[in-house]
Formats: sequence, structure tokens, C-alpha cells
Amino acid sequence: MPVPDSVKQLLNTQKVSYSVSPAPTTVSETDRVWHQHQLRNSGAAKSQILQDQQGRVLVLIPADCLLDLSAINRQLGRDLRAIPNSQLRNFIDRHQLESVPAIPKMAGLPTLVDRRLLQRESLLLDSGIADQLLQLKQADFQQTLEDASIADITVPLSSLESNDSDLDDETQIRNAIHNFTSLRVKQRLEETLELPPLPKSAMRIIKLRVDPKADVSDLAEIVEMDPSLAAQVISWAASPYYSAPGKIKSLHDAIVRVLGFDMVLNLSLGLAMGKTLKLPQHGPEGITPYWKLAVYTAAAVEGLVGAIPRSQNRPSFGLAYLSGLLSNFGYLVLAEVFPPHFELISRHIEANPHVQHEMIDRHILGITREQMASCLAELWSVPQEIVIALRHQNTPKYDGEYHEYAKIVHVAQLLLSQRGFGYGPSVDVPAYLYEELHLAPGPAEAVLDNLMQSLDELDDIARQLGG
Repeated sequence: MPVPDSVKQLLNTQKVSYSVSPAPTTVSETDRVWHQHQLRNSGAAKSQILQDQQGRVLVLIPADCLLDLSAINRQLGRDLRAIPNSQLRNFIDRHQLESVPAIPKMAGLPTLVDRRLLQRESLLLDSGIADQLLQLKQADFQQTLEDASIADITVPLSSLESNDSDLDDETQIRNAIHNFTSLRVKQRLEETLELPPLPKSAMRIIKLRVDPKADVSDLAEIVEMDPSLAAQVISWAASPYYSAPGKIKSLHDAIVRVLGFDMVLNLSLGLAMGKTLKLPQHGPEGITPYWKLAVYTAAAVEGLVGAIPRSQNRPSFGLAYLSGLLSNFGYLVLAEVFPPHFELISRHIEANPHVQHEMIDRHILGITREQMASCLAELWSVPQEIVIALRHQNTPKYDGEYHEYAKIVHVAQLLLSQRGFGYGPSVDVPAYLYEELHLAPGPAEAVLDNLMQSLDELDDIARQLGG
């Protein structure tokens, strides 16, 4: 596909010399490189449109950096945030683009450029078309910067990708809270985590898990003590997604005929934990709603476990399902523990669609939501498989005990992201993850294809949970 006319016209008007560099391809069977991932791998420049009541600003940054909204607003004395997805889509369609080109003054917008881009001898720029990059020498790039502002507004992603500290998660959380004294977060961990205790039904379910004599009647008795939980389990079993024959008349029926003891035990625990914390009112714009993402991830994990050959040591269906259902539990914990900073993190997620959320968490808090969620789950005596899945779902090279639960959640999230669900950039599933899980790429993709055919049924379940 040729360089967009709007881009060619702007560069020609400025008499800027450039060449076209084809985007690289992978050696995978699909021969694709996801656009945001391609930009980062190439060290290319990308753009973002921000706005406030004073108007819009086009921002150019290296794709291997985080756009620091706080730095921008501090330097400009404004309250800029990313434009809503609907407005971004209109801009892209109006100019016949696939993305916003990293070209100063595109569409006449005032432009802010990160100083790091001026330190490179030559640059690759997002052309607005996924399969092509623009290559400019630094002198030619400088020619485009007339009337543009230059500032230090980014943080390298390499500094945010991993936490090499030898401190355990609880100590890191305590240290992070201590470091927030200047931001008026002065309480110790126990005082800051003003969270409700784990519901009694969930506590009983955890005890039931380790009781070798437990049976269907014991589980039904516990769940029935929470009418809301019982109704949700029954409606879950009655969903067209499970295609249960006949009408589900009771909780006992849902357990015995449709879901099974293990599934209901873990499903009930997940629902009880998810309902413990409130959904935040002002999360990132454009992300998949909490319960919808929880249900999609759980269904994807369930399907992926089923795609692993029976001859291999597969994760437990029930615990894997629960790992998927609770995979975004840290989102709720983050909003509860750091409410003033949750909104700041949300704004950074909107402005950095090329960045995984855990890097943004580290930039603003010094810790991740996954660390907080796993810490809380451990305090609640949740099964260790779930604690590990929550903690290491975004560290796929973790090889400790129960690593397979974290890895299968990670694979499910990557596959869902490729189909537009969740948040963060779309990337391919690393081949080594498939190998370690004894999972073939073809069957894994088929699981997600089948899930896409069941979105209406899954959405209905999510609506009931969000209630």
C-alpha cells in the first residue's frame, strides 16, 4: 500500500526527503507483526493525539518509550489526555489512514516532540500505514519541526519492564506506600488496604477444597447460604453457552448435570472474590469491561486446557478456569488501594496503547496490580495455584511451582488481545510458551475462533455478573 496522500503532501510541502522502509515480517505461519510491536522493535517514532479544553496536541515519541502525561501537563500547564477512541477512529478514517502518522503538524495540529527523537542520526516514523515506515535523516526530520515544541516527556520502557529487586512483594508494597508520603498516602499497608474481609461463603469454600470427604451436598449447602451467589451459579449453568439439556431447576442440578463439583467450587470462589470489591467508576476509556473480560478469559483458559493432549500433565480445569476468571482482579485492588492514582494510571493507559499496563503501574506506583492482587489472595488463603497465576500472569518466563497456571492465562490474554479484547498492544504468542504448555498454535487459535462464535452467550453471563 502506498504512503497516504495526506502524508506525502505534507512532507512534499515541507520539501523533506524521505524513503519508504517496508515493515518487517515474522517467520510464523501468519507472517505478521502487530503494528505497535513492530514500531517498538524498530525503534520507530509513533504519535498520539491529546486534548483538553484548550484544544488538541499531536505528540511524537519513540515507540520504545512511555508517554509521561504528568510530565507533559506539568511542562505545558494543561490537563491533556488521549482523545476518545471514537474520535481517534473518525480522524483516521477522515484522512484515509490506519494509524496516526508520526509527522509533525499532521492535519495542522500543534506538535510536541520528545527530545529523545532528536538524538538519533536517522529515524523511522509511523507512516499511517501498517506495512510501511518512513525513513528520514535527522537533518530532514529537523526540517519538519518548525513551530514544534521540544520537551522531555518519555520514560524508556526498558527501565519499566522488570523489577529486579530481591525484596518480596509485601515489602515492595510497603515501600511503595511509604514512598507516596509526598502524595498524601501515609498509612502503612494494613491501614491503606481498607478492604472488606473475604466473604464467609468464600472462606467455607476454601476449607471445603481441602476436605477429602466433601461432596456435592456440602458444596450446595455453602453456596445456597448466599442467595445471590447461588442464583449466579444456576444462571451460569443455564446459559446457552453450556447447552445443558432441559431446565436447570436447582443448584444441585447445576452442579451434577452441567458444571461439575470442581467447576462450581472454583467458580463460586471466583464470584465471591470478584464481588468483594467495587467496580471503579472511571477506568480507562475503550477497554473491555471487567466482568466481560473475566468471563472471556476464563472461557479461553478452559478451552486451552482442553486443547492440551490428555497424555500431557494438564492444569486442573477448575483451578485454571478460576485463574482466568480472577486474572484482572488486580484492577479492582488497584482502584481500591490507590484511588487518587487509579485515575492517573487510567489516563496513561489511554495515552499509551503500545505499552503493557504493568509498566505503567511501575512508572506511577513502583509496583504492579498483579503484586497487590496476589498478596491479597495469599492473605485470604486462596489456593496457591491462583496466587501464582495472579502474580506471574505477565512474567511468562517464570518457571517456579504452578507456572503452568500463569502461562496459560498469559496465552489466553495474548490471544484475546489479538482479537481486540483487554488492553495493551497485540503481540504474537511466543513459541516457547506453546511448547512448555504442550499446546499447538493451531488448536489454540481454534479455541479462540470458537469463543468468538459464543460472544452473545458469554456477554449474557457477564451482564448477570455485573448486575
